[in-house]
Amino acid sequence: MDATDRHIINNLQGDFPLCERPYAEAAARLGLTEDELIQRVEAMLENRTLTRFGPMYHAERLGGALTLAAMKIPAQDFERVAQIINDFPEVAHNYARENAFNMWFVLATETPARIGEVIGEIEKTTGYPVYNMPKLEEFFVGLRFEA
Repeated sequence: MDATDRHIINNLQGDFPLCERPYAEAAARLGLTEDELIQRVEAMLENRTLTRFGPMYHAERLGGALTLAAMKIPAQDFERVAQIINDFPEVAHNYARENAFNMWFVLATETPARIGEVIGEIEKTTGYPVYNMPKLEEFFVGLRFEA
């Protein structure tokens, strides 16, 4: 990663402009052209420096739902199951953990009913139970990463 990409990552983790040409305005703040910023973000997504670049939505306020889910997957089957789960467009933040519940992921759906449907589809496709842990209370944690 070069200094420009580092500068982009460190400065676009909040306060992204809400205007007609947000990339042009963000690029101007960074001393770049709009095309250069877009090309650099796309390149970082392609080479997996970034896994995602976009807004965070409050799914429940838009009529959707979120939940945290966990699974107990035998080590020899972990990669197969991870690939199946990652192919669901509703799945985000799929992580490996070192305990009996060794796979954790977030489901984000357009409707609350879809949470149960996706869990059912994952269980049927993988052959393993999904432990659903819906949010009971929300806390806001401002998290930023320094590149």
